[in-house]
Amino acid sequence: MTTTASSTMPVARNHEEIDIRRLLGILLDYKKWILLSVIGFALIGLVYVSLATPIYRADALVQIESAAPGNNPLKEVSTLLGQEPPTLSEIEIIQSRMVLGQAVDLLNLDINVSPVSVPVIGTFLQRQGIGRPGFAEHWGYAFSGESVAVSEMPAADQYLGQTFRLEVIDSYSYRLFDEDGDALGTGKVGELSTFLDGGLSMRVTSIDAPAGAEFDVQHIPRLAAINGLRGRFAVAEAGSETGILSWSLTGTDPAETQKTLNTIADIYYSQNVQRQSEEARKSLEFLNTQVPEIRKQVNQAEEKLNAYRESKDSVDLSMETQSVLDRIVNLESQLNELEMNEAEIAQRFTKSHPTYQALLEKKAQLQRERENLNQQVKQLPQTQQEILRLQRDVEVNNEIYVQLLNKVQETKIAEASTVGNVRILDHAQAQPAPVAPNKPLLMAVAIIVGLIVGVAAVFLRAMFNRGIETQEQIEELGLPVYATVPLSDEQSKLNRSRVKRKSPAGRSYPAGLLAARNPADVSVEALRGLRTSLHFAMLEASDNRLMITGPSPNVGKSFISVNLAAVCAQSGQRVLIVDADMRKGHVHSVFDADSANGLSDYLAGKLPLESVIRDVEGFDSLDYVARGMVPPNPSELLMNARFSEFMTAVSERYDLVIIDSPPILAVTDAAIIGKQAGTTLMLARFQLNPVKELELAVNRLRTAGVEPRGAILNAVERKAATEYGYGYYHYSYK
Repeated sequence: MTTTASSTMPVARNHEEIDIRRLLGILLDYKKWILLSVIGFALIGLVYVSLATPIYRADALVQIESAAPGNNPLKEVSTLLGQEPPTLSEIEIIQSRMVLGQAVDLLNLDINVSPVSVPVIGTFLQRQGIGRPGFAEHWGYAFSGESVAVSEMPAADQYLGQTFRLEVIDSYSYRLFDEDGDALGTGKVGELSTFLDGGLSMRVTSIDAPAGAEFDVQHIPRLAAINGLRGRFAVAEAGSETGILSWSLTGTDPAETQKTLNTIADIYYSQNVQRQSEEARKSLEFLNTQVPEIRKQVNQAEEKLNAYRESKDSVDLSMETQSVLDRIVNLESQLNELEMNEAEIAQRFTKSHPTYQALLEKKAQLQRERENLNQQVKQLPQTQQEILRLQRDVEVNNEIYVQLLNKVQETKIAEASTVGNVRILDHAQAQPAPVAPNKPLLMAVAIIVGLIVGVAAVFLRAMFNRGIETQEQIEELGLPVYATVPLSDEQSKLNRSRVKRKSPAGRSYPAGLLAARNPADVSVEALRGLRTSLHFAMLEASDNRLMITGPSPNVGKSFISVNLAAVCAQSGQRVLIVDADMRKGHVHSVFDADSANGLSDYLAGKLPLESVIRDVEGFDSLDYVARGMVPPNPSELLMNARFSEFMTAVSERYDLVIIDSPPILAVTDAAIIGKQAGTTLMLARFQLNPVKELELAVNRLRTAGVEPRGAILNAVERKAATEYGYGYYHYSYK
């Protein structure tokens, strides 16, 4: 078991290594595609960051302080009241509709006026300060420096959110249109103009634009404006339990954003002061209701005391009784003050609150002390008890009355001097640089996306276009590979030159005879190797006829046919090339001739054999037969007896007959021709024909009774993917 595992692991690692190297090779082969993708997305990102509207941010710093002691006399109850302000509650107040709604109303943020700018680049031109050019004098678009100010726009509910088009007539008048382009009427600057039977009104305060300039005007619902402002507004505490809040607001106009944030800060500060003052005012109202009542009680107590003294002939208190009276008056004064505080606290807290509990505990203690003093009073003579009680009522009520008057004055001072517990540390200031879009980040993202897209496209192409890349793939089908022909750069140049001059768009065919033009080309050398292999392979064939076919068009059959024929002719053989593709054959184009007077004309009985055979300039032993005029029935002509007679005749006159046939998977001509040829070679193009396609083509021939002798792999390129994965077997020798 151990031996088997150790022997299989290296193989697995080898396959994994080949796959990785192949992927790297694919990336190297298509590095230009990837580079173009990166450049393309980088350009898209550059255009976007150039045209995107910049977003600016204004920020401010606000401190929430503890309430100053002594501002409200009714708060002096417990040290528990001296706590830090509820920062979270203040944040909710700042972001409430109460505050933001006032900002919307003051700044008319529910009225949107936007210029109708040039499509795509209009806002960019405005940001760059580019004014109206001379040729755009009558354009309806608005340019930099042109504006319209609207101060009021009352609208019925059905018109809220609709966009109206304002067209400038002159500096003092305008025309209004609805969403469908229907004119609603005209208005004048400074006047509240009415449209839609009173459903819409508008007051334009100024027009700074030439005649014809257009602006979109919209009155959005107040709630939508508040929500929009809240979406751009952010409040957060700077640090933990610092009581310092950091405010920020974003917008496209830095000056407008700064103004809006300052307005929100002012509104919040004002409502905070008003809230503190309102608390003092309510306390003052409570005290004012108590003053007349206490004054009445003082008068009644004095009247009772005077009446009792007159009835008892002016009884005086002893020193001991006077001491008890002073203590009782002091306790009653403290209890009365606690009761007033309790009335205030009851409006803010429940009885379970710690502050309320502290007050009740203090009150109970004073009541116990008062009860002890009452017990001492009961031990006094009856006359002393009564005079003490009446004297106590007078002094207690006087003391309470004086305290109330003092607290009224203190509360009035507190109300007048209320400053709130909010302090603006930093007023709103717009940052000079925009916070969005983040140009470096967007460019980096665009480049990364371009790289990912390019790599993904390359891998997808390689995945779905798995053409044959090695001769081993062909040999697995049971076909020996007679030659692998490299792609010729020289032939590619000839083809491009011919396409520019004569070929219809999208058409590709060989131009010029490479074997004659550059005999040392690496492709020609490969064909010389094929010539040697064919010499021995055709010794066992029934005749000297060689058919070259392929699974699909554009695999290079004509290139292989004519150059193989030339190479064989150079070795002293008499060779004939027959263009049997009577539909789209173009062997004649290699020799810069036309297709007339060819095979189809002979098979149709229009011309004799001698008239269709043409010689090749520069080659004494090389001739060819063009395809002829395109017939309506190529397959029927090939099945005619004249084709068999033609093949017999040319076989007797030449040492080798090479037949360039149509692709087997496109038409049945190759199967008919293959019955007349002793040797058939299947041609596959590098990275074009998949293995399945080649297998189907071979089976198609075998079904027709034609057995392919072997295969040729054409147009092999020296690519990193195939070089890393499988090696490259063609070398030059000079």
